[in-house]
Amino acid sequence: MTQVMHVRGLAKRYGDVRAVDGISFEVQHASLFTILGPNGAGKTTTLEMLEGIREPDAGEITILGERMRRVTRAAKQRMGVLLQDGGFEPHLKVKEVLQLFASFFDHAVSIAEILERVSMTDKAGAQVRTLSGGQRQRMAIGAALVNDPDLVFLDEPTTGLDPQARRNIWDIVANLKSRGKTLLLTTHYMEEAETLSDHVCIMDHGKIIAEGSPLELTAGLGEETLIEFRLDDPDTQTLRQLEPCCKQIRVSGSQATLETLDLRETMARLLDWSEQTSEEFHDLRIRQPNLEDVFLAFTGRKLRE
Repeated sequence: MTQVMHVRGLAKRYGDVRAVDGISFEVQHASLFTILGPNGAGKTTTLEMLEGIREPDAGEITILGERMRRVTRAAKQRMGVLLQDGGFEPHLKVKEVLQLFASFFDHAVSIAEILERVSMTDKAGAQVRTLSGGQRQRMAIGAALVNDPDLVFLDEPTTGLDPQARRNIWDIVANLKSRGKTLLLTTHYMEEAETLSDHVCIMDHGKIIAEGSPLELTAGLGEETLIEFRLDDPDTQTLRQLEPCCKQIRVSGSQATLETLDLRETMARLLDWSEQTSEEFHDLRIRQPNLEDVFLAFTGRKLRE
């Protein structure tokens, strides 16, 4: 695999705040690279510098073989950008929006082809204001693809969509990757990152604190199994009675999570504990660690915090 993007020492300050603090990473051809982080981690500022919207204070960016301090117009001709809010004129028709975006580039794909790629052919003559959330987002992705870009930025492409619309976007993204496009994604959905990503970069306080494939990151947690259940009135002190058989105990609201290396012993102790303390647990679930557990382990916070 060849590198499409190479970032070294990228930094951006706002007064005394280091929004992005000297990060470095590489994005490989025909892959999907995901940046995860809680609010304020520096994700959006990073994307804005890579998209050419904001100028870095320090660092070096190489995009498609061209080394630069700030993203050039020539590089932008080969990039597609999906912003969180496209701000599309509500009374324009879908095909008119795509024609407008196509006019910004030296070379553009036919509007009919773009409409077909994002399954919007039947909505070509519909005004933006009449579209559902999923349709509007498919149109926005179409606008990001009018120049047949080699590198596509997707900033939270499925936020606020229902599960079916989200899966439709996933299909579009998977198709783009299969066609040799390189994608850089930010998302608030762990399942999305785990399903789509080839490489995940976790940011917090402007720094990269972990990166790797989803499998590598989850494997890094070890061989523990997670036991999750809900309590009517969680008592942390009482739950500590289970510490001898657990690697870690976490409580968030009414939800308790036990990390264990010996599922059989921990389950036996949990049942005994429930009987002895008269604590009833609900919605018991046993699973292996996932990307959200990795995120919590590194940041101590949920993604949207």
